[in-house]
Amino acid sequence: MNEPNTNLRETVRQRYAAAAVKVTEGGAACCAPEPLEVDENFGATLYAADERDALPPEAVAASLGCGNPTVVADLRPGDRVLDLGSGGGIDVLLSARRVGPAGKAYGLDMTEEMLALADANAAKAGATNVEFLKGTIEAIPLPANTIDVVISNCVINLSTDKPAVFAETFRVLKPGGRLGVSDVVADDHLSPAQRAERGDYVGCIAGALSFSEYRTGLEAVGFTDVEITPTHPVADGMHSAIVRAVKSAAELPLTTAATSCCGVTGCCSPTDPVTTAHAKPDAGCSCRH
Repeated sequence: MNEPNTNLRETVRQRYAAAAVKVTEGGAACCAPEPLEVDENFGATLYAADERDALPPEAVAASLGCGNPTVVADLRPGDRVLDLGSGGGIDVLLSARRVGPAGKAYGLDMTEEMLALADANAAKAGATNVEFLKGTIEAIPLPANTIDVVISNCVINLSTDKPAVFAETFRVLKPGGRLGVSDVVADDHLSPAQRAERGDYVGCIAGALSFSEYRTGLEAVGFTDVEITPTHPVADGMHSAIVRAVKSAAELPLTTAATSCCGVTGCCSPTDPVTTAHAKPDAGCSCRH
């Protein structure tokens, strides 16, 4: 990764680490933390009251998304769900309730402070069908073809390598798997410079793709039935949008199925990441040496 992208990622990490610390300290100092609302277009107010009331207040307070992907992702009992950039865990915990004990909800985040907060929230909620993984959304530490639904809430726009995010999302989804995310999307006529004029990168504005760029990026890695539906404006020419897509249910070539069980480079080596080692048994596959 080049230096500007590395710096942007670190800026994003620092911003969300600070948010997690603020929620944690707020909850310890009083009876409940203050929500990290940015404005009416982002945060916990985008969830229904009954959803918020059923979760630990720290999970609700840490919400910084631009939508509610669990409502649009068509989650079903028994599904295996992955939330990209899971933060304090609000969407993972809601997903776990929807998929039930026969399903599982994974959360992926690169920020230690958010992962600690999410684990604490899962314990408070009594959720036993969740697992939070440390990693980046550009290199998902899960095997290929093991996830039914990928969700995300205003996180993909923060990536400095969106083609990698799309490719990794496609890889981990099972044939027939679904993508259902909330994200910020720009009108096609806005240049990257014009998007940056409307907000900064960590504020989920400058890094947003346009409608056509988003569609092209998803289709380039193999997604079909791409739908991008704006829900509400977040800046001039910028929208919170629901993005849906499908991985074809066509049978994979044997060469792919036989070589991508573990899915992550080096996963069969002695340095196998712990999170990936946990995921392999869940996927019903084992490493070949």
